[in-house]
Amino acid sequence: MDFVKEITLTIFSIFNAMSFYLLLGFLFAGILHVLVPQQLFSKYLSNNNWASVLYATLLGIPLPLCSCGVIPTAMALYKEGASKGAVIAFLIATPQTGIDSIIATYSLLGLPFAIIRPVVACVTSIFAGLVTNAFASKESSSVLTKPTAHKPPVYPSWAEKIKGIFRYGYVEMMEDIGKMLLFGLMVAGLIAYFVPDNFFLIFGNNTILTMLLVLLVAIPMYVCATGSIPIAIALMMKGMSPGTALVLLMAGPAANMASMLVIGKVLGKKTFAIYLITLVIGAISSGLIIDNFLPSGWFEVSNFTLGGHQHGGFYYFKVVCSGILLILFANSILFKANRERETIMENTNEEKTVAFKIDGMNCNHCKSNVTKAIGNLNSVKTVTVSLSEGVAYVEGTPTDEEIKSAVEALGFEFKGRVHTR
Repeated sequence: MDFVKEITLTIFSIFNAMSFYLLLGFLFAGILHVLVPQQLFSKYLSNNNWASVLYATLLGIPLPLCSCGVIPTAMALYKEGASKGAVIAFLIATPQTGIDSIIATYSLLGLPFAIIRPVVACVTSIFAGLVTNAFASKESSSVLTKPTAHKPPVYPSWAEKIKGIFRYGYVEMMEDIGKMLLFGLMVAGLIAYFVPDNFFLIFGNNTILTMLLVLLVAIPMYVCATGSIPIAIALMMKGMSPGTALVLLMAGPAANMASMLVIGKVLGKKTFAIYLITLVIGAISSGLIIDNFLPSGWFEVSNFTLGGHQHGGFYYFKVVCSGILLILFANSILFKANRERETIMENTNEEKTVAFKIDGMNCNHCKSNVTKAIGNLNSVKTVTVSLSEGVAYVEGTPTDEEIKSAVEALGFEFKGRVHTR
Protein backbone atom coordinates (compact mmCIF):
# COMPACT_ATOMS: atom_id res chain seq x y z
CA MET A 1 0.00 0.00 0.00
CA ASP A 2 3.03 2.28 -0.27
CA PHE A 3 1.75 3.71 -3.55
CA VAL A 4 -1.46 4.87 -1.83
CA LYS A 5 0.61 6.67 0.80
CA GLU A 6 2.82 8.29 -1.82
CA ILE A 7 -0.11 9.43 -3.94
CA THR A 8 -1.87 10.81 -0.84
CA LEU A 9 1.25 12.73 0.22
CA THR A 10 1.57 14.18 -3.28
CA ILE A 11 -2.05 15.33 -3.32
CA PHE A 12 -1.67 16.82 0.17
CA SER A 13 1.55 18.67 -0.69
CA ILE A 14 -0.04 20.30 -3.76
CA PHE A 15 -3.26 21.10 -1.94
CA ASN A 16 -1.31 22.53 0.99
CA ALA A 17 0.68 24.79 -1.32
CA MET A 18 -2.52 26.10 -2.91
CA SER A 19 -4.88 26.36 0.07
CA PHE A 20 -4.05 29.88 1.34
CA TYR A 21 -4.04 31.31 -2.19
CA LEU A 22 -7.32 29.59 -3.05
CA LEU A 23 -9.00 31.06 0.03
CA LEU A 24 -7.71 34.48 -0.99
CA GLY A 25 -8.79 33.97 -4.60
CA PHE A 26 -12.31 32.90 -3.63
CA LEU A 27 -12.61 36.03 -1.49
CA PHE A 28 -11.61 38.26 -4.42
CA ALA A 29 -14.07 36.36 -6.61
CA GLY A 30 -16.88 37.21 -4.20
CA ILE A 31 -15.85 40.87 -4.16
CA LEU A 32 -15.89 41.05 -7.96
CA HIS A 33 -19.28 39.34 -8.16
CA VAL A 34 -20.98 41.60 -5.62
CA LEU A 35 -19.33 44.97 -6.19
CA VAL A 36 -18.75 45.11 -9.99
CA PRO A 37 -21.91 46.43 -11.76
CA GLN A 38 -23.37 43.73 -13.98
CA GLN A 39 -24.51 46.30 -16.57
CA LEU A 40 -20.91 46.59 -17.73
CA PHE A 41 -21.15 43.27 -19.53
CA SER A 42 -23.73 44.41 -22.04
CA LYS A 43 -23.04 48.16 -22.20
CA TYR A 44 -19.59 47.94 -23.79
CA LEU A 45 -19.81 44.76 -25.86
CA SER A 46 -22.48 45.47 -28.47
CA ASN A 47 -20.50 47.15 -31.24
CA ASN A 48 -18.98 45.05 -34.01
CA ASN A 49 -15.51 46.59 -33.63
CA TRP A 50 -12.15 46.17 -31.91
CA ALA A 51 -13.31 48.06 -28.81
CA SER A 52 -16.01 45.52 -27.98
CA VAL A 53 -13.46 42.71 -28.32
CA LEU A 54 -11.01 44.52 -26.03
CA TYR A 55 -13.68 45.23 -23.43
CA ALA A 56 -14.89 41.62 -23.49
CA THR A 57 -11.34 40.39 -22.96
CA LEU A 58 -10.54 42.79 -20.13
CA LEU A 59 -13.86 42.07 -18.42
CA GLY A 60 -13.46 38.33 -18.84
CA ILE A 61 -9.89 37.82 -17.59
CA PRO A 62 -10.51 38.52 -13.87
CA LEU A 63 -13.98 36.99 -13.76
CA PRO A 64 -14.15 33.77 -11.69
CA LEU A 65 -16.19 31.76 -14.21
CA CYS A 66 -15.51 28.05 -14.64
CA SER A 67 -15.32 26.25 -17.98
CA CYS A 68 -19.01 25.40 -18.07
CA GLY A 69 -20.28 28.58 -16.43
CA VAL A 70 -18.76 30.77 -19.13
CA ILE A 71 -20.89 29.12 -21.85
CA PRO A 72 -24.39 30.27 -20.75
CA THR A 73 -22.97 33.60 -19.59
CA ALA A 74 -21.49 34.23 -23.03
CA MET A 75 -24.71 33.15 -24.75
CA ALA A 76 -26.68 35.50 -22.51
CA LEU A 77 -24.33 38.34 -23.44
CA TYR A 78 -24.91 37.54 -27.11
CA LYS A 79 -28.68 37.65 -26.65
CA GLU A 80 -28.30 41.01 -24.92
CA GLY A 81 -26.53 42.43 -27.97
CA ALA A 82 -22.84 41.59 -27.65
CA SER A 83 -21.04 41.16 -30.98
CA LYS A 84 -19.83 37.72 -32.07
CA GLY A 85 -16.23 38.84 -31.76
CA ALA A 86 -16.82 40.02 -28.20
CA VAL A 87 -18.50 36.71 -27.31
CA ILE A 88 -15.63 34.63 -28.73
CA ALA A 89 -13.06 36.80 -26.94
CA PHE A 90 -15.02 36.37 -23.71
CA LEU A 91 -15.26 32.58 -24.22
CA ILE A 92 -11.49 32.25 -24.63
CA ALA A 93 -10.27 34.74 -22.02
CA THR A 94 -12.59 34.00 -19.12
CA PRO A 95 -12.16 30.26 -18.42
CA GLN A 96 -8.37 30.42 -18.82
CA THR A 97 -7.91 32.86 -15.99
CA GLY A 98 -10.12 34.25 -13.22
CA ILE A 99 -8.72 35.97 -10.15
CA ASP A 100 -8.79 32.71 -8.18
CA SER A 101 -6.80 30.74 -10.77
CA ILE A 102 -4.26 33.56 -11.27
CA ILE A 103 -3.49 33.53 -7.55
CA ALA A 104 -3.42 29.71 -7.51
CA THR A 105 -1.05 29.74 -10.50
CA TYR A 106 1.31 31.95 -8.51
CA SER A 107 1.15 29.53 -5.57
CA LEU A 108 2.40 26.53 -7.57
CA LEU A 109 4.03 27.79 -10.78
CA GLY A 110 5.47 31.12 -9.66
CA LEU A 111 5.15 34.78 -10.59
CA PRO A 112 6.26 34.55 -14.27
CA PHE A 113 3.58 31.96 -15.05
CA ALA A 114 0.99 33.97 -13.08
CA ILE A 115 1.74 37.01 -15.27
CA ILE A 116 2.19 35.23 -18.59
CA ARG A 117 -1.03 33.23 -18.30
CA PRO A 118 -3.45 36.21 -18.36
CA VAL A 119 -1.27 38.07 -20.89
CA VAL A 120 -1.45 35.13 -23.30
CA ALA A 121 -5.19 34.80 -22.68
CA CYS A 122 -5.60 38.50 -23.47
CA VAL A 123 -3.62 38.41 -26.72
CA THR A 124 -5.26 35.19 -27.96
CA SER A 125 -8.75 36.44 -27.13
CA ILE A 126 -8.30 39.77 -28.90
CA PHE A 127 -6.90 38.00 -31.97
CA ALA A 128 -9.80 35.51 -32.04
CA GLY A 129 -12.41 38.23 -31.54
CA LEU A 130 -11.05 40.45 -34.31
CA VAL A 131 -10.90 37.53 -36.75
CA THR A 132 -14.47 36.57 -35.83
CA ASN A 133 -15.78 40.09 -36.42
CA ALA A 134 -13.94 40.26 -39.73
CA PHE A 135 -15.04 36.92 -41.19
CA ALA A 136 -18.10 35.61 -39.29
CA SER A 137 -20.06 38.60 -37.99
CA LYS A 138 -22.83 38.13 -40.60
CA GLU A 139 -23.16 34.36 -40.17
CA SER A 140 -26.71 33.34 -39.28
CA SER A 141 -27.42 32.45 -35.67
CA SER A 142 -29.98 30.33 -33.83
CA VAL A 143 -30.51 33.15 -31.33
CA LEU A 144 -33.30 35.21 -32.89
CA THR A 145 -34.83 37.06 -29.97
CA LYS A 146 -33.52 39.07 -27.08
CA PRO A 147 -34.95 38.89 -23.57
CA THR A 148 -36.16 41.88 -21.67
CA ALA A 149 -33.66 43.38 -19.29
CA HIS A 150 -33.27 41.70 -15.91
CA LYS A 151 -32.32 43.31 -12.64
CA PRO A 152 -28.96 42.41 -11.09
CA PRO A 153 -28.85 41.23 -7.45
CA VAL A 154 -29.54 44.03 -4.99
CA TYR A 155 -27.72 44.20 -1.65
CA PRO A 156 -29.48 46.86 0.48
CA SER A 157 -26.71 47.26 3.07
CA TRP A 158 -23.00 46.65 3.53
CA ALA A 159 -23.86 43.78 5.87
CA GLU A 160 -25.79 42.13 3.03
CA LYS A 161 -22.95 42.86 0.60
CA ILE A 162 -20.40 41.21 2.89
CA LYS A 163 -22.71 38.25 3.35
CA GLY A 164 -23.10 38.04 -0.45
CA ILE A 165 -19.32 38.17 -0.95
CA PHE A 166 -18.71 35.26 1.42
CA ARG A 167 -21.65 33.25 0.13
CA TYR A 168 -20.54 33.57 -3.47
CA GLY A 169 -16.84 33.04 -2.81
CA TYR A 170 -17.00 30.25 -0.24
CA VAL A 171 -20.25 28.49 -1.15
CA GLU A 172 -21.18 29.01 -4.81
CA MET A 173 -17.61 29.09 -6.15
CA MET A 174 -16.81 25.99 -4.08
CA GLU A 175 -19.82 24.24 -5.59
CA ASP A 176 -18.71 25.21 -9.10
CA ILE A 177 -15.06 24.20 -9.10
CA GLY A 178 -14.63 22.04 -5.99
CA LYS A 179 -15.10 18.70 -7.71
CA MET A 180 -12.92 19.69 -10.65
CA LEU A 181 -10.14 20.89 -8.37
CA LEU A 182 -10.20 17.64 -6.40
CA PHE A 183 -10.18 15.74 -9.70
CA GLY A 184 -7.13 17.72 -10.81
CA LEU A 185 -5.36 16.94 -7.54
CA MET A 186 -6.05 13.22 -7.88
CA VAL A 187 -4.79 13.19 -11.47
CA ALA A 188 -1.65 15.00 -10.34
CA GLY A 189 -1.07 12.37 -7.66
CA LEU A 190 -1.47 9.53 -10.16
CA ILE A 191 0.88 11.24 -12.63
CA ALA A 192 3.52 11.75 -9.94
CA TYR A 193 3.51 8.06 -9.03
CA PHE A 194 2.91 6.24 -12.33
CA VAL A 195 4.61 8.47 -14.95
CA PRO A 196 8.38 7.83 -15.07
CA ASP A 197 10.75 10.71 -14.41
CA ASN A 198 11.82 12.52 -17.57
CA PHE A 199 9.02 10.77 -19.47
CA PHE A 200 8.78 13.59 -22.00
CA LEU A 201 12.39 13.15 -23.03
CA ILE A 202 11.19 10.33 -25.31
CA PHE A 203 9.93 13.07 -27.65
CA GLY A 204 13.42 14.53 -27.86
CA ASN A 205 13.41 18.16 -28.91
CA ASN A 206 10.16 17.87 -30.85
CA THR A 207 8.13 20.18 -28.63
CA ILE A 208 5.53 20.81 -31.35
CA LEU A 209 4.68 17.08 -31.40
CA THR A 210 4.34 17.13 -27.61
CA MET A 211 2.08 20.18 -27.79
CA LEU A 212 -0.13 18.57 -30.43
CA LEU A 213 -0.51 15.45 -28.27
CA VAL A 214 -1.40 17.62 -25.27
CA LEU A 215 -3.97 19.48 -27.40
CA LEU A 216 -5.60 16.21 -28.49
CA VAL A 217 -6.15 15.35 -24.84
CA ALA A 218 -6.82 18.83 -23.44
CA ILE A 219 -9.31 20.19 -25.98
CA PRO A 220 -12.15 17.69 -25.39
CA MET A 221 -11.30 17.32 -21.68
CA TYR A 222 -13.43 19.18 -19.14
CA VAL A 223 -11.16 20.84 -16.56
CA CYS A 224 -11.32 24.27 -14.95
CA ALA A 225 -8.51 26.82 -14.89
CA THR A 226 -7.68 26.09 -11.25
CA GLY A 227 -8.03 22.31 -11.54
CA SER A 228 -5.57 22.23 -14.44
CA ILE A 229 -2.75 23.75 -12.36
CA PRO A 230 -1.82 20.67 -10.28
CA ILE A 231 -1.91 18.53 -13.45
CA ALA A 232 0.47 20.96 -15.17
CA ILE A 233 3.00 21.03 -12.34
CA ALA A 234 2.95 17.23 -12.00
CA LEU A 235 3.70 16.88 -15.72
CA MET A 236 6.45 19.50 -15.54
CA MET A 237 8.06 17.50 -12.73
CA LYS A 238 8.18 14.61 -15.21
CA GLY A 239 10.02 16.63 -17.83
CA MET A 240 7.28 18.42 -19.79
CA SER A 241 8.41 21.82 -21.05
CA PRO A 242 6.92 25.03 -19.59
CA GLY A 243 5.57 25.96 -23.03
CA THR A 244 3.71 22.67 -23.32
CA ALA A 245 2.35 23.19 -19.80
CA LEU A 246 0.98 26.55 -20.95
CA VAL A 247 -0.73 24.79 -23.87
CA LEU A 248 -2.47 22.54 -21.34
CA LEU A 249 -3.42 25.49 -19.13
CA MET A 250 -4.91 27.32 -22.14
CA ALA A 251 -6.66 24.57 -24.07
CA GLY A 252 -8.02 22.56 -21.14
CA PRO A 253 -10.20 25.30 -19.62
CA ALA A 254 -10.99 27.26 -22.81
CA ALA A 255 -12.10 24.36 -25.01
CA ASN A 256 -14.15 21.32 -24.07
CA MET A 257 -16.77 19.25 -25.80
CA ALA A 258 -19.69 21.11 -24.22
CA SER A 259 -18.47 24.57 -25.21
CA MET A 260 -17.59 23.47 -28.74
CA LEU A 261 -21.05 22.00 -29.35
CA VAL A 262 -22.79 25.12 -28.03
CA ILE A 263 -20.66 27.53 -30.08
CA GLY A 264 -21.31 25.56 -33.25
CA LYS A 265 -25.04 25.40 -32.57
CA VAL A 266 -25.70 28.95 -31.38
CA LEU A 267 -23.07 31.07 -33.14
CA GLY A 268 -22.57 29.02 -36.31
CA LYS A 269 -20.02 26.63 -37.81
CA LYS A 270 -17.75 29.33 -39.23
CA THR A 271 -17.57 31.05 -35.85
CA PHE A 272 -16.81 27.73 -34.18
CA ALA A 273 -14.00 27.02 -36.67
CA ILE A 274 -12.44 30.45 -36.01
CA TYR A 275 -12.74 29.91 -32.26
CA LEU A 276 -10.95 26.54 -32.34
CA ILE A 277 -8.26 27.47 -34.90
CA THR A 278 -7.31 30.74 -33.20
CA LEU A 279 -7.19 29.01 -29.80
CA VAL A 280 -4.83 26.31 -31.13
CA ILE A 281 -2.63 28.87 -32.91
CA GLY A 282 -2.47 31.03 -29.80
CA ALA A 283 -1.64 28.10 -27.52
CA ILE A 284 1.13 26.65 -29.68
CA SER A 285 2.64 30.05 -30.55
CA SER A 286 2.73 31.10 -26.91
CA GLY A 287 4.20 27.76 -25.86
CA LEU A 288 6.98 28.00 -28.43
CA ILE A 289 7.82 31.55 -27.33
CA ILE A 290 8.16 30.41 -23.72
CA ASP A 291 10.34 27.42 -24.60
CA ASN A 292 12.62 29.21 -27.05
CA PHE A 293 12.85 32.87 -26.05
CA LEU A 294 12.23 33.22 -22.30
CA PRO A 295 14.72 32.28 -19.56
CA SER A 296 14.22 28.70 -18.39
CA GLY A 297 14.95 29.80 -14.82
CA TRP A 298 11.62 31.63 -14.76
CA PHE A 299 9.78 28.31 -14.90
CA GLU A 300 11.89 26.18 -12.56
CA VAL A 301 9.78 23.74 -10.51
CA SER A 302 12.58 21.71 -8.92
CA ASN A 303 12.14 23.68 -5.69
CA PHE A 304 8.65 22.20 -5.36
CA THR A 305 8.89 18.67 -3.93
CA LEU A 306 5.86 16.47 -4.48
CA GLY A 307 5.03 14.68 -1.26
CA GLY A 308 7.91 16.38 0.57
CA HIS A 309 7.92 17.23 4.29
CA GLN A 310 8.23 20.83 5.43
CA HIS A 311 8.21 22.61 8.76
CA GLY A 312 8.03 26.15 10.05
CA GLY A 313 5.40 28.68 10.98
CA PHE A 314 4.11 29.37 7.47
CA TYR A 315 3.88 25.63 6.77
CA TYR A 316 1.56 25.12 9.75
CA PHE A 317 -0.41 28.19 8.72
CA LYS A 318 -0.95 26.57 5.32
CA VAL A 319 -2.04 23.35 7.04
CA VAL A 320 -4.70 25.32 8.92
CA CYS A 321 -5.78 26.92 5.62
CA SER A 322 -6.00 23.45 4.07
CA GLY A 323 -8.26 22.31 6.91
CA ILE A 324 -10.54 25.33 6.47
CA LEU A 325 -10.66 24.74 2.71
CA LEU A 326 -11.56 21.08 3.16
CA ILE A 327 -14.40 22.01 5.50
CA LEU A 328 -15.71 24.52 2.96
CA PHE A 329 -15.46 21.96 0.16
CA ALA A 330 -17.34 19.39 2.27
CA ASN A 331 -20.05 21.95 3.06
CA SER A 332 -20.47 22.89 -0.61
CA ILE A 333 -20.61 19.30 -1.85
CA LEU A 334 -22.44 17.43 0.92
CA PHE A 335 -25.17 19.95 1.75
CA LYS A 336 -25.78 21.45 -1.69
CA ALA A 337 -28.92 19.40 -2.43
CA ASN A 338 -30.43 20.21 0.99
CA ARG A 339 -29.88 23.94 0.49
CA GLU A 340 -31.52 23.82 -2.92
CA ARG A 341 -34.49 21.83 -1.65
CA GLU A 342 -35.09 24.30 1.20
CA THR A 343 -34.94 27.22 -1.24
CA ILE A 344 -37.39 25.54 -3.60
CA MET A 345 -39.86 24.75 -0.82
CA GLU A 346 -39.69 28.35 0.44
CA ASN A 347 -40.09 30.04 -2.96
CA THR A 348 -42.59 27.89 -4.84
CA ASN A 349 -46.28 27.13 -4.54
CA GLU A 350 -46.56 23.39 -5.20
CA GLU A 351 -50.12 23.57 -6.57
CA LYS A 352 -49.27 26.28 -9.10
CA THR A 353 -45.78 25.12 -10.09
CA VAL A 354 -44.74 23.18 -13.18
CA ALA A 355 -41.36 21.39 -13.29
CA PHE A 356 -39.25 21.34 -16.45
CA LYS A 357 -36.25 19.07 -16.94
CA ILE A 358 -33.17 20.86 -18.36
CA ASP A 359 -29.93 19.05 -19.20
CA GLY A 360 -26.46 20.60 -19.31
CA MET A 361 -26.45 22.74 -16.16
CA ASN A 362 -23.21 22.13 -14.26
CA CYS A 363 -22.58 25.17 -12.04
CA ASN A 364 -24.23 28.12 -10.32
CA HIS A 365 -23.60 30.36 -13.32
CA CYS A 366 -25.58 27.92 -15.46
CA LYS A 367 -28.32 28.00 -12.83
CA SER A 368 -28.30 31.81 -12.69
CA ASN A 369 -28.55 32.21 -16.46
CA VAL A 370 -31.38 29.68 -16.78
CA THR A 371 -33.23 31.42 -13.94
CA LYS A 372 -32.88 34.80 -15.67
CA ALA A 373 -33.82 33.47 -19.11
CA ILE A 374 -37.01 31.81 -17.88
CA GLY A 375 -37.82 34.63 -15.46
CA ASN A 376 -37.74 37.16 -18.31
CA LEU A 377 -40.74 35.49 -19.97
CA ASN A 378 -43.92 37.53 -19.53
CA SER A 379 -45.89 34.39 -18.73
CA VAL A 380 -43.65 33.45 -15.77
CA LYS A 381 -44.34 34.68 -12.25
CA THR A 382 -41.53 32.96 -10.35
CA VAL A 383 -38.83 30.45 -11.22
CA THR A 384 -36.52 28.41 -8.98
CA VAL A 385 -33.86 26.15 -10.46
CA SER A 386 -32.46 23.04 -8.78
CA LEU A 387 -28.94 22.39 -10.05
CA SER A 388 -28.67 18.97 -8.42
CA GLU A 389 -31.92 17.79 -10.01
CA GLY A 390 -31.53 19.63 -13.31
CA VAL A 391 -35.08 20.94 -12.92
CA ALA A 392 -36.66 24.40 -13.19
CA TYR A 393 -39.74 24.93 -11.01
CA VAL A 394 -41.89 27.54 -12.75
CA GLU A 395 -44.98 29.31 -11.48
CA GLY A 396 -47.04 30.89 -14.24
CA THR A 397 -48.52 29.96 -17.61
CA PRO A 398 -45.58 29.44 -19.97
CA THR A 399 -45.82 27.01 -22.86
CA ASP A 400 -43.28 24.27 -23.35
CA GLU A 401 -42.08 26.03 -26.49
CA GLU A 402 -41.40 29.25 -24.59
CA ILE A 403 -39.31 27.44 -21.98
CA LYS A 404 -37.51 25.45 -24.70
CA SER A 405 -36.61 28.56 -26.69
CA ALA A 406 -35.35 30.37 -23.59
CA VAL A 407 -33.03 27.61 -22.37
CA GLU A 408 -31.83 26.30 -25.73
CA ALA A 409 -30.73 29.81 -26.73
CA LEU A 410 -28.20 29.49 -23.89
CA GLY A 411 -26.97 26.11 -25.08
CA PHE A 412 -28.92 23.84 -22.71
CA GLU A 413 -31.19 20.97 -23.66
CA PHE A 414 -34.91 21.11 -22.87
CA LYS A 415 -36.31 17.68 -21.93
CA GLY A 416 -39.94 18.60 -21.20
CA ARG A 417 -42.21 18.57 -18.17
CA VAL A 418 -41.52 16.23 -15.29
CA HIS A 419 -43.28 15.18 -12.10
CA THR A 420 -40.84 15.42 -9.22
CA ARG A 421 -43.03 15.70 -6.14
